[in-house]
Amino acid sequence: MAIELSDDLIKLETKAWEEMQAGALTTDTAAAVQAAITEHAKVIGEDRFKVEAELKKRVRHPDA
Repeated sequence: MAIELSDDLIKLETKAWEEMQAGALTTDTAAAVQAAITEHAKVIGEDRFKVEAELKKRVRHPDA
């Protein structure tokens, strides 16, 4: 079963990914993503590393 991700979490990771690709990732963006992942994992009762892996997969490799 796939891990449920919120639209806000996907938007944050998309912003971070775009910044990374442009060589302009800010610490504020990176920190916001990590905090959002941690909070979302707590809310859904899932391991934060699994949430992060699923999030990156969906944003960076949507066709996989």
